[in-house]
Amino acid sequence: DLARPLVLIIDFCFLAQGHGAKGDNIYEFQIEFLEPVEPKPVCRVTQRQLNITVQKKESNWWERLTKQEKRPLFLAPDFDRWLDESDAEMELREKEEEKISKMKIESRVPKDPFKHLKKGYLIMYNLVQFLGFSWIFVNMTVRLFILGKDSFYDTFHTISDMMYFCQTLALMEVVNALIGLVRSPLIPAIIQVFGRNFILFVVLGSLEEMQSKAVVFFVFYFWSIIELFRYPYYMLSCIGIEWKPLTWLRYTTWIPLYPLGGLAEAVCLIQSIPIFSETGKFSLGLPNPLNVTIQFSFLLQLYLIALFLGKILN
Repeated sequence: DLARPLVLIIDFCFLAQGHGAKGDNIYEFQIEFLEPVEPKPVCRVTQRQLNITVQKKESNWWERLTKQEKRPLFLAPDFDRWLDESDAEMELREKEEEKISKMKIESRVPKDPFKHLKKGYLIMYNLVQFLGFSWIFVNMTVRLFILGKDSFYDTFHTISDMMYFCQTLALMEVVNALIGLVRSPLIPAIIQVFGRNFILFVVLGSLEEMQSKAVVFFVFYFWSIIELFRYPYYMLSCIGIEWKPLTWLRYTTWIPLYPLGGLAEAVCLIQSIPIFSETGKFSLGLPNPLNVTIQFSFLLQLYLIALFLGKILN
């Protein structure tokens, strides 16, 4: 064990017992500094050495380290850390110049008078979305525990109003990216928001036959779980806070939930194609003499292929 060093106003006394090349030894020395030093040094023990940092009482330059003019034999300078007066002045000057240039750059950047307003809007937007999807997730989870599989078939009629609200509000994410309010890429925001809204409003909202299918539960459930971590992550980012567990959940849960959500959306499209073919809903009939009808179910098949390719590329 190393003995605690004793530092006086000027004298530095060291005494320790350690195991070296010649076995156990007592290591001892004393240094009388040229000028007073702080009485409490900072000690750090590593596997290879003992580091002791002694701070000067006053920040000025000494002619030498010790009172005695001749340097002790056991004392040697560490030239990797050596700093003379000219080097220190140059380093201080560089720091001052760097600080001045940084201030000049910051002064050139125009200050945004609406910065706090924008931040407040983004915090409120993410908070509202988080509360909305939390309500969806909790409601669906409770119903699942109480009703079991029976909750699958009336998910749309129970949850659709809140999902309509959240996904309509999500259009603001496209607007935010478009006007540069957030740094999110515009194209991925458009694909995600309009892809979900297509499933929700066109496929599920327009076909009563689809609203009672079990796949609706899985589509809504995967969407809500993803947003439970995404929106609070963005909300904390707005105020410069990074909570590492939330960051880990936000990017880890995405790995299985993204393809599972895509699979649920694909199943939803596959189940709706025969219904659109049979009813002819949203099909487009061209005027004579062509007399050709563009089936909406055919467009859904193309969209299904695009959805599959998009999930693979992402």
